[in-house]
Amino acid sequence: MASGTAICSLFRGMNIELIVVGKTDSAEVEALVAMYAKRINRYCKFAVTTIADVRNTRNMAASRQKQLEGEMILKNIVDGDFLVLMDERGSQYTSLEYAQWLQKRMLSGVKRLVLVIGGPYGFSDDVYSRADGKISLSKMTFSHQIVRAIFAEQLYRAFTILHNEPYHHE
Repeated sequence: MASGTAICSLFRGMNIELIVVGKTDSAEVEALVAMYAKRINRYCKFAVTTIADVRNTRNMAASRQKQLEGEMILKNIVDGDFLVLMDERGSQYTSLEYAQWLQKRMLSGVKRLVLVIGGPYGFSDDVYSRADGKISLSKMTFSHQIVRAIFAEQLYRAFTILHNEPYHHE
């Protein structure tokens, strides 16, 4: 991995955005995400964008809900974005491997890394088609709300690994 100083200057030029579908109903999850977002912003510009839940889904097919959510997700993506979906069928990494993955994105010149946590049914075919990659945090299934806090912590952990800071222990 590159030196901490070199990493710091390279990451300053990259923006990371986490897009999530639907507001969380948990103040605790929201507080954890906010805490890690503040920490991550010491390393790069990091933002969380919440896309509104689709309304009146009681009698709606899951495919239709995914389509509507997908349209809203894609409205937030621009040419040149590197789009990664948090998906159960994605690649799994250790924390060290994830840090290396993140470093590769940064060294490749990615200016805006967009990571998306979808709704309860996942993503539409259009979102899968636009995606540049998929990451799975575990073989286990987590609620799409708690994944926000888990992901934010792992992103912060990756930065501390890349900066050789004493947060991660092997």
